[in-house]
Order: sequence, then structure tokens, then C-alpha cells
Amino acid sequence: MIVYNVTVKVDLNIADIWVQWMKQDHIPKVLETGCFTDHKFYRIMEENQADGMTYAIQYFTTDVTRYFDYQNNHAPALQKEMKEVWQDKYAAFRTLLKEI
Repeated sequence: MIVYNVTVKVDLNIADIWVQWMKQDHIPKVLETGCFTDHKFYRIMEENQADGMTYAIQYFTTDVTRYFDYQNNHAPALQKEMKEVWQDKYAAFRTLLKEI
């Protein structure tokens, strides 16, 4: 199993509407690419959330070539859209994981 993990820290003043947007818009678009078989969406439990809420979205695939298809053919447009909608209200980093 290959897991594409996206960790996002979101400003507190947009957190609720951002979560709604992720569930209703962004995540469905990622899954519609056909590159991933499933996903999980988590809020990271932190002690200090004064500067924002942190979330992890994990997308699952069985084949690393499907991940690279996503990165090469779909991710740039989806990441651009996120930046246009949320501007400087978030910070994201991405990690590729392999189940052992």
C-alpha cells in the first residue's frame, strides 16, 4: 500500500469552512482522478492550537505509478486551485509513505 499524506495547517478563522470545502470539493476531485482507491481525513490533536488547526489527509493507492500519474497530471491544477481559494491562510507539506 502506498499512502500520499498531505499535512495542512489552516488559520483558525477559516478552519471550519476549509474542512467543509475539503470534504465537498477538493477531496472528491482528487479521488475522481482515479489515482487513489480511498482516503482518510484527520485533525491532528495538538496541545497548542492558537496559531491554527492541523489536518492530515491520506490518499491510498496500490501502485506507485498511479501516484506519479497524479503528481504529473493532476496535482498541479488542484494545488493551484487550493492556493487561489485559500491564498496565504494555510501551509501544506506532502509525504509519500509505503506500508511495511
